[in-house]
Amino acid sequence: MASKPLTGKQVRFLRGLGHHLNPVVMIGRSELSDAVLRSTEAALKAHELIKVKLQEGCLLDRREVAAELAARCGAQVAQILGKTFLLYREAEEKKITLP
Repeated sequence: MASKPLTGKQVRFLRGLGHHLNPVVMIGRSELSDAVLRSTEAALKAHELIKVKLQEGCLLDRREVAAELAARCGAQVAQILGKTFLLYREAEEKKITLP
């Protein structure tokens, strides 16, 4: 399911929503393991917008991890800030209405 790219206005809206979120997926030494993919899929299905945090053990570049995880989960990267990033994927039952 390929979704259309987010507009600048939509990205700003999602960043505002994501500001107060706590990370629900942590990526550490195992990096992009099957367990990380499963937990990311479940979190996106439940919340649409999630925050992911890279821990000290993760040696991969944050931008590469964000892009790879988004591609594998059919999501889009809304923001990369430090060692955290926001992923968004529209759900069957929408919780977030984009502008």
